[in-house]
Amino acid sequence: MTTPPGLLAVIDMQQVFADPASPWAAPRYAEAAQGVRRLLPAFVDRTVFTRFVAPAHPTGAWQAYYDRWPFALRPPDAGLWHLTDGFEGQAEAVLDAPTFGKWTPELAALAAPHGRLVLVGVSTDCCVLSTALPAADAGIEVLVVADACAGADDDSHAKALHLLDLYRPLIRVTTTAELLG
Repeated sequence: MTTPPGLLAVIDMQQVFADPASPWAAPRYAEAAQGVRRLLPAFVDRTVFTRFVAPAHPTGAWQAYYDRWPFALRPPDAGLWHLTDGFEGQAEAVLDAPTFGKWTPELAALAAPHGRLVLVGVSTDCCVLSTALPAADAGIEVLVVADACAGADDDSHAKALHLLDLYRPLIRVTTTAELLG
């Protein structure tokens, strides 16, 4: 296995997206988690996990969003926000954000020394996409690992990957096998 350059950002591998009974379940979550586990050994000390968490008091358009999804208005320590698959303690940092995009100042500071951000997680068509675009705009090379991501459904996943790959060379879609050599 080669040691690929960059920072591995594992986006929102949380119970709320893994649980088949959740309205936000990603049907191929287990396959994405398997891809993440394959990549973790190649990114020792260069991994960050993110968590989507609800804001304490939604404002603006987020008020209508949480009117639609009131089950999610839970504090950050609620079980639905927990990382799954033994991912707790697997990263140098866990960053919380009440937004789809995880390209926060904290993630930008962690990615900057590497110049490359390797994105995996859920959901391809929401939080992964919303993180990739501003990172690329900031001048960071972004690799999205298709088989370590899962979408809201297979069609949305495929469409998001196609859209992301249109941003070459700023964003490139790859696989775990290609990345690990």
